[in-house]
Order: sequence, then C-alpha cells, then structure tokens
Amino acid sequence: MKYCSPLGVLLMAIVGSACGTYSFTGTAIPEHVETIAIPIFEDGSRSAIPNLSDALTELLIDRFVNQTRLRLSSDEATAHTVLTGRIERYINRPAAVGGDERAAVNRVNLSVTVQYLDRLKGIEMVPRRTFTAFGEYDPLEDGIEGEEEAAVAALEQIADDIFNAATSDW
Repeated sequence: MKYCSPLGVLLMAIVGSACGTYSFTGTAIPEHVETIAIPIFEDGSRSAIPNLSDALTELLIDRFVNQTRLRLSSDEATAHTVLTGRIERYINRPAAVGGDERAAVNRVNLSVTVQYLDRLKGIEMVPRRTFTAFGEYDPLEDGIEGEEEAAVAALEQIADDIFNAATSDW
C-alpha cells in the first residue's frame, strides 16, 4: 500500500496548478488577472424592496475581494476583469396556502443576468448568463421584513452561484 504524506499532497496541488494560481478557498485565478471591477448592478425588476442592486453588488465584492487574491478596481477601463449584471426579475408569490385559504408561505424569486469579462485577453470568462434563486417567508408573521430577508437570502445564493461560476471554470 502506497502512502502519500500531507507535504506530498500539498506539492502535488501546487505543481498541478501550473495553469493558474490556486487558492485554498477552492478558486483558481489566471496568473495575469490581478484586479476586478464590479460596477453597481442595474435593477430592472420593479421590486418594492429598495437597494437590491446595492446589496447584490456588495455581496459580490465581498466574495471576489475576500475569497480571492483579486483587488477591487473602481475603473472598468483599467481593471483586468469586469463583472457586470442586471437584476431582471423579482417575483413575490404565495408558495403554500394555509387552512384559511391565505398564503402561509410566500416565495421571493430573483433572476440576475451577468457577464464576466477578461479585458486583458478579450474573452468572456462567464458568457452572459442568468442566475436564479428564491427565499421564503411567512407573510402574516414576518411582513415586509420577512420579504426583505427572503430577498437577501435569494441574493446571497445568487452571489454564491455567480462567484462559483466565475472562479471554478478557470
């Protein structure tokens, strides 16, 4: 039986990542990429919840800056990569009805379209793609605060999905 020491596993991981730089968060970023610009996402959803685009933009900045070696750039024209997007749809509908024919659970569905470009090489790292997620709440007990929390839960899932798509395909 062959045994591989932890040091051997680490060396294989380093050697095996010759095509890019590996991060222990599971992300690999091409060596030539050092900066990212994430302009505020547009909000075309007509949602009653304010600041959805700001919240999503902040969630994405947090993931890309804190979980990779990328530095945030405020200038799209000089950034190595640019992540842009738009909140396309916000739907708040009953997901379950209680015994009194009222909504027992509402579901907030969000759809976001994004594109992630490597400006240095002129390629789409994530071609225009739509991500969707939902959050649920009890409209009778939680009210508007519950709707906002459900929307944020959906945004967090979308931010995770965008981050994973952008960093796992390299």
